[in-house]
Amino acid sequence: MVAPADTSVLRGIPEFFENDISECLAARTESLATFRELGPPDLCHVLKVNPKAPVKEIGTYHYVLGTDASSSATLAAYLNSLTYTIEESQGWVGGKPQWKIKSGTYCCFNAFSRVDVRVEVKIPGGVDSYIVDLRGDRHPIQNPAIWQETYVSAVLRSILDDNDEPDGNDGQPLLGLRKMDPLPTPQIEARFLEAARDQFWKGWQLGTEPEVQVATYFSNHLSNGTMKYFAESGRMEEAARFFDPLFKRDPEVGAVLARAYLNNDEEIQAVKVLHDSLKRQPLSYGLLLVQIDFLRNKKKYEMALKLAKLAVTYAPSEYATWAKLTEIYIDMGDYESALLSLNSCPMFTYCERDAHRMPPPARTHLPLKPDPSTLKPEEDLKKLPPGNGTVFDENDPRENEVHPELQRLPALSLRGTFCRAYALLIRIVSKVGWDELLRFRSSVFVMEEEYRIHRALVEEREKTGIAEERATDEESSSKSQAIKEPNGASPSRAEVSDGDATGSLDQVSLDSPSSGKLKEPAVASPGQKRLSIDNLMKKAVDNQPQVPQTVEDAPKKRAANPRTQKHSVSFSFKSKRLCEKWLDNLFMVLYNDLRLYTALKQEIAQYRSAGQGTNALLYRKTGSEWEIYGDLALRLEHKEDAKDAYKLCLEQKYSTKSWLKLLELHAEEGNLNQTLNCVAKLVNVLDRAYVETTYPGAISRSLFRLIRRHGLAKVQYGLMSMNIPQKTFKLVTRYFEYAELFKIEGVNW
Repeated sequence: MVAPADTSVLRGIPEFFENDISECLAARTESLATFRELGPPDLCHVLKVNPKAPVKEIGTYHYVLGTDASSSATLAAYLNSLTYTIEESQGWVGGKPQWKIKSGTYCCFNAFSRVDVRVEVKIPGGVDSYIVDLRGDRHPIQNPAIWQETYVSAVLRSILDDNDEPDGNDGQPLLGLRKMDPLPTPQIEARFLEAARDQFWKGWQLGTEPEVQVATYFSNHLSNGTMKYFAESGRMEEAARFFDPLFKRDPEVGAVLARAYLNNDEEIQAVKVLHDSLKRQPLSYGLLLVQIDFLRNKKKYEMALKLAKLAVTYAPSEYATWAKLTEIYIDMGDYESALLSLNSCPMFTYCERDAHRMPPPARTHLPLKPDPSTLKPEEDLKKLPPGNGTVFDENDPRENEVHPELQRLPALSLRGTFCRAYALLIRIVSKVGWDELLRFRSSVFVMEEEYRIHRALVEEREKTGIAEERATDEESSSKSQAIKEPNGASPSRAEVSDGDATGSLDQVSLDSPSSGKLKEPAVASPGQKRLSIDNLMKKAVDNQPQVPQTVEDAPKKRAANPRTQKHSVSFSFKSKRLCEKWLDNLFMVLYNDLRLYTALKQEIAQYRSAGQGTNALLYRKTGSEWEIYGDLALRLEHKEDAKDAYKLCLEQKYSTKSWLKLLELHAEEGNLNQTLNCVAKLVNVLDRAYVETTYPGAISRSLFRLIRRHGLAKVQYGLMSMNIPQKTFKLVTRYFEYAELFKIEGVNW
């Protein structure tokens, strides 16, 4: 780690020091071919020189989000601004500046053209801009449209980034990331929207959410990013204004336009858009999904169910349509059909975010201001040099210890469609309970005991049939008859002719050569036309299975008339289906979560009883363990228990994740004082880490929700009544200034 007084670091900017000069640029070039969607954060590489130092040159780099990448001049201006931060660092030791920035390279991935745009600045000297393709070849920039694509790509990366969320970056936050506001003023926002409108019809090339298989005009990173930007601030009127001209060109854009109107409480306008869109494009499942959500909000579940079945017919390979059908069945209380539709959901392999593959750095500098509460009265915070590390380093290492059973919770590794499906399963169990869920499961899915009994029954009947066939063959050969029987069909066809041909879907023939093993009931195929969706969902409910109690009972029933059932085995669980392996695993994941949640309830009860002097805790939980228990309770939709666990975690250690979770829970409830308390704590910590972003982010999202609910004046008065330090008050008021600048809903009352 770098010493705090090291004059080679940039003030207030995280840095990684290279072992070899420009090794980060070579590593990024090698990783270009692996970038599939928007690409990773921008990379800024700086070369520093000091003629008097033992090592004359050193290379450092850091990651950046939110920089204006509309031209080479704006990127060169960012590199030039770094020279002032290194000059300020010299004042800490009182000497003359020694380390200087010799050159810098800024890399920004263009997700539309799939090239890496790089700007190289030499100080003093000129500016050179070029592109690097996926093969690593260097080319000059000849098309000016490259800069507009790069600018839109950079802004979307900043909007969709979740590194500062509680479980950001798939639970592995990226170190060394410097974030800035991508659209700090309304004028810059208008310029971005104009550029995004020009690139909108190429937005499907950027990819989409991991739960969506095929990107469309209404589901891609450009449309999703634009909707997220306006939705978190409650400015859906601006979103509708952006999508309205695009809707006139393609009716599928009506899906996001109608959603913007609905979120802005303009239902009549949204219905008109949906009506017009469906007339022009009746086969769009995106339009149907918006209409389904509208009907669900109106409690029109029967109408929504019909549309959901239609959406599954139009897009059988999309997870969203089957998940929406499952949600409607849950709303209606038809949990057996919900399990069947959930079992039919197509699951996709989760694709991780694009990331760099960097070699290990020689050393790391993560600037951190001193804790004001630990300063002596004569010490001035502004004159003290920043430290190196993170705020988590100040925690007791023992509070980070976690029991191995909690570390291995399988639910923590769920991503993408599997995480969404697990949330649907939790929704069912929260309504009916674990015992009822198991009963519904056994009534619609083939259980292991049933499968074992029928497997033994099938094998026994096959042996009997083979013995009888051999006896018949020997008898016919002894007579030496050359005349064939009039009905010379194969055994399998003979059974079909003797039996009910219309019931062939409900029976399985096992006497054909290809039926040596019991076939598993087919998983619901979204494209299957032989059964309607109603039959697919209701088949297990209408026909209750008749399962023999033991294997020994089956031969007794057959012995009454062995020849009539010689080639036919009736499927007693013909109305059931095999549970998909991934869904079966989710049941086990849910069981583990519920088991540990029961232990959590007992721990909290013991903790509360210990305060009353009855008995103490049997054993102590660390802060990290309480945090995991909080995530567990929140995952199982027990919000009050989750808040208790997060508070117990914060009593023992500092955790940004726990503060952000509490912030979100209190803001969702509209609890003004508790939300502002979380905000005051978080802004102080972020200020110590030199984080200056305002929007988008978790803090701004929660504050804007309060403003829309209570009004800006009430929120400001609530903050003043808390008597917080003046510096903290100024840090919070910058969010209010942003709200007034962009006219967030609620700023006028």
